Amino acid sequence: MNTTIGKRFLVILLAGAAALSAETETKSPAFGISFSGFIKTDLIYDSRQTVAIREGHYLLYPKEEDLDLDGRDVNAAPSFHMLSVQTRLLGKVTGPDAFGAKTSGLIEAEFFGTADGDMNGFRLRHGYVKLTWPKAELLVGQFWHPMFVTDSFPEVVSFNTGAPFQPFNRSPQVRFTYRLGEWWSVSAAALAQRDFASTGPEGTSTTYARNAAVPEFNLTLQYRRTCEAGCESVFGIGGDYKRIVPRLVTVFRYKTDAGLNDWAGMVYWKLKKPAFTAKAEAVYGQNLHHLTMMGGYAVWELTDEDRGEVSYAPTENLSLWGEIQTNGTTFQTGLFVGYTKNYGFGKNVTFHLYERGPDIDAVYRISPRAVYNTGKLRLAAEVEYTAAAYGKTERDGRVNDPKWVGNLRVLGAVYYFF
Repeated sequence: MNTTIGKRFLVILLAGAAALSAETETKSPAFGISFSGFIKTDLIYDSRQTVAIREGHYLLYPKEEDLDLDGRDVNAAPSFHMLSVQTRLLGKVTGPDAFGAKTSGLIEAEFFGTADGDMNGFRLRHGYVKLTWPKAELLVGQFWHPMFVTDSFPEVVSFNTGAPFQPFNRSPQVRFTYRLGEWWSVSAAALAQRDFASTGPEGTSTTYARNAAVPEFNLTLQYRRTCEAGCESVFGIGGDYKRIVPRLVTVFRYKTDAGLNDWAGMVYWKLKKPAFTAKAEAVYGQNLHHLTMMGGYAVWELTDEDRGEVSYAPTENLSLWGEIQTNGTTFQTGLFVGYTKNYGFGKNVTFHLYERGPDIDAVYRISPRAVYNTGKLRLAAEVEYTAAAYGKTERDGRVNDPKWVGNLRVLGAVYYFF
């Protein structure tokens, strides 16, 4: 009886809230929330076993050779999968001005989960509040990391969006952007880690960044110019700094605050014409693991044998990618190419490695695609060849005698936008 009364009360409460919301929307039709999104299903075939996220959906690179007792490669086996976890819902919020600025907000979620054990889990992608003045903008919340440039990123069909060549990370942040005249702008951001975290002694975790007790910092200068015919020119340069503390206690149970400071830099370019769009980016940096790129760090040396104090050294990695695509309304084609190289630590380390792909010298990818749009429906196909050069990891982090191993992914996708 009490359960029935509770359900009726909940229904009445929700109905009242809906009526109040409708009344408010009638009085202020410009303020409220509008929803959009898409339903997407991917059909995936791989010629080889891969290093990937979410049951192979988010491809990084192929697995290395693993020979059985007959000398046959266990990982030279194909796989097929079908997933709809990219299905997405977005809500854009508008409201009255505050502090002399236009206010807005955004909430975006999907069914990708936060780990393989959370497949189909509904997770937050973006959630932020934005204040916009005539020459400035303040964003507070979770959004793309500044090194994922929203004005210039790979528009591949695959959900990896060009990783591990393209930085891929969404982070809680405070970002301030100021316009320097008509075409130039500068942005500064302080960031934390959440779904995309550094790795370390306890695996991938936000603990190392949180224990550093300082945010990650990013500074980016960008030029962006558009024209009425739909053309666009973008050029930017940015720098990033972060600190992590991998342990709070040594292996001998002494308190420690030994940390690792690292940096990264990027330069990017985009040219859009009515018929085509071309893009390119270069990233060089240290300990890029939290950007879903290659690299990480290692224990460099033992600084106090009696207490177990150590120091750390980051890997250095170069990443390059380029893309060109046609801009047809109904039919589009594109080609993405990427390359990343491991330059090691620049010094000998003790081999306590915390990194992605420590035995990989380089990775490259070639990925052509075709997209067909009709109304709210999109059909897309992509062929993605990714190869990784596995070898012997030396004490300085470089990889000798690399041997290339490749995977061919054939991807088909169906979208329905709303």
